Amino acid sequence: MSHNHPSPHGYPQDPITGGTPPNGKATRAVTRDTRPWYKKKRAILPAGVLALSIVTGVAGCGGGDTDPTAATSSSSATPSATEDVQLSEATASAEDEAAQEAEASASAEAEASEKAEAEAKAAEEAEASQKAEQDAEAEEEARAAEEAAAEAEAQAAAEAEAEAERGSLSQQNALRSAEDYLDYTAFSRTGLIGQLEFEEYSTADATWAVDRVTVDWNEQAAKSAANYLDYTAFSRAGLIDQLIFEGFTAEQAQYGVSQTGL
Repeated sequence: MSHNHPSPHGYPQDPITGGTPPNGKATRAVTRDTRPWYKKKRAILPAGVLALSIVTGVAGCGGGDTDPTAATSSSSATPSATEDVQLSEATASAEDEAAQEAEASASAEAEASEKAEAEAKAAEEAEASQKAEQDAEAEEEARAAEEAAAEAEAQAAAEAEAEAERGSLSQQNALRSAEDYLDYTAFSRTGLIGQLEFEEYSTADATWAVDRVTVDWNEQAAKSAANYLDYTAFSRAGLIDQLIFEGFTAEQAQYGVSQTGL
């Protein structure tokens, strides 16, 4: 005989079936509770509260007991990607800056080289121009010096010629004596020089004076031939020989004798 007694906690007990299982142990029969939920709330509410507490605890514990490595990996995933992007941007910026600096340096170097080349060319042209001017000036100075020397030489020659033409006092006296002798009688060139030497003029002064008298030596030969014929008789050949002896040339003697009619 079975009796239903209230459970210690106020929950109804499941009925016990009257049969005995094969293993000889009595089991409790599982029966479905067909009561409405509001009649079962005394059991449901404590169970719900307990489940909610468990879930909340698990959630709280799970937040505290999460693997630090996993959390770090998860949290560091975004910063690492950001750092990579920032590093890439920084590298690209540095490369751009380096390229710009290299380009600016190359441009400055090219400009400096071009400027240096232009300055060198200008200096070379200036040096060449200066050298050309100096050469032209030197050539002009040399030409002027040469012209001055030639002019001075010509002037000296003219002065010497004038001095020679004017002659010394002794030469001027010899010239006057030569002119006086020619006014007195006929002379050949060599005969007049000899006459001046007889007057004790030097050969140089006598020659200088005779070379400067205005005289026609053919005419002097004719006068001399006439004088000889006035003094004595001569044959043509004898008179020619006498004139040659007096210093006339053969041509002058022949001319003079011919003027007498011989």
